[in-house]
Amino acid sequence: MPNPIVVPPRASGRLTDAWRYCVGTGRFELALRRDYQDSLALVQREIGFRHIRGHGLLSDGVGVYRPYEYQGTRHVRHVFTYVDQVVDAYLGLGIAPLVELGLMPSALASGDQTVFWWRGNVTPPSDHAEWAALVRATVAHLVDRYGLDQVRGWPIEVWNEPSLKELWQGADQDAYHRLYEVSAHAVKDVDASLQVGGPVLSPGSDEWLVPFAEFAAARSVPVDFISRHAYSSGPAQYVPFGTYQTLKPPSSLLEQFASPRRLLRGTALADLPVHITEFNSSYRPDNAIHDTAFQAAYLAPVLAAGGDLVDSFSYWTFSDMFEELGVPPALFHGGFGLLTHRQIKKPAYHVYAFMARMGEQILARGDDHLVTRHADGRIAVLAWAPVDVTGGEPVSGHALRFSIPLEGGASPSAFVLRSSVSEEAGNAWRAWCELGRPASATSRQLDILREAAEPARRHWSAPIVAGRVDLDLALDRHEVTLVEISAVTDETPPWWDARRLLGLPVDDGDRPQEPR
Repeated sequence: MPNPIVVPPRASGRLTDAWRYCVGTGRFELALRRDYQDSLALVQREIGFRHIRGHGLLSDGVGVYRPYEYQGTRHVRHVFTYVDQVVDAYLGLGIAPLVELGLMPSALASGDQTVFWWRGNVTPPSDHAEWAALVRATVAHLVDRYGLDQVRGWPIEVWNEPSLKELWQGADQDAYHRLYEVSAHAVKDVDASLQVGGPVLSPGSDEWLVPFAEFAAARSVPVDFISRHAYSSGPAQYVPFGTYQTLKPPSSLLEQFASPRRLLRGTALADLPVHITEFNSSYRPDNAIHDTAFQAAYLAPVLAAGGDLVDSFSYWTFSDMFEELGVPPALFHGGFGLLTHRQIKKPAYHVYAFMARMGEQILARGDDHLVTRHADGRIAVLAWAPVDVTGGEPVSGHALRFSIPLEGGASPSAFVLRSSVSEEAGNAWRAWCELGRPASATSRQLDILREAAEPARRHWSAPIVAGRVDLDLALDRHEVTLVEISAVTDETPPWWDARRLLGLPVDDGDRPQEPR
């Protein structure tokens, strides 16, 4: 075993909730489905995100923008039937929207370029004044229905990844600046306290940041936050219904998180909040890496350290109910989700659930661990095995030794609970493969997969010596483990003896009177 990591008793900082400020979803109207809402309810029960962000609020499928002609005159009606149903459902589950303004209603579009299976239009508006009226009406409706106090806490993004020609016609930076300016002023027309931001950049597009800052300063355009996306995947190999990609190390994501503040230093936008409104290993919903234990170990160091760099970072996405490439062809199809639409949890899901059980005070942090303390003195240790993105043999038996301070008064012992996911444990993907990768699982197979998805758990008693507990961990391949340690208050009655379970005689002097 290595030399022990001696965890100091004094906290070095606080663990932020940047990792659960927001989570991603698919197109907006998917939230009308019951199974979607059931999955989100589970996520909120065990993890508890504050915001949710998806695409297509203004696309044709939501039906907000409704032009019509009456007595020879063109009019526009704004209809919020689906918007209300979705947002009501979100708020009922304790999560609020992070509002993305997009995509373009086809009747307002200047062209016919679309993206995704559901054909979201990605061209500028044919009439910017009418687009501004649409934005203004949408935001005003949210304020009227849900109250200004609530909606002013919902960040409002303008578009999605305009730096990609697939998502904004020609990746035209000047055209995006015009859209942003019109949109931001329309939001502020409703109320100046509402938060609006951008430029919602894709990875590899940081050259847009400084021109965006210069444009906003030159034209006094309101910007309340900066948003960017982060992915670490590279060239793709395509197979039917699947994609495989090279990956950069997890540190690549953290480097991307840090880039907006570094690049905007000295500009008028330097001190604004930074939100990473999408991040993951791969941006492809059909990449099977998302289903694996590798993904869990890959995410752990990002969740542990990302809050030091940005105000939020949003996993893309919480569910495999995701239709950018069409209807998913199988139960496990490599979807982004923390869990599938059948509520079968993935290893990545459990890393988030583990983070939800960490304490507020950071005691120690390293390349393979995070140690925190709760306000009541409980200790939580998150540890993970390193990953090798080059395809080398996964590390097995990665060893860690800790000396943990524990506030326990005169207690002589601690209760230790360990929960783990790895290649062997809490891995429904592996069980699905062993079942023959069924495209339509039977009820029995679904039960097997749900059971296989649960983390491995064990518990034991450990002595507290001089206010400390020794903890030795040997991590399996791609393992992420959560160890929770609490001092024990022993309430065992004086007459307890395990030999009594079988009625064996116990010589303990005076025995209690047998009840009549």
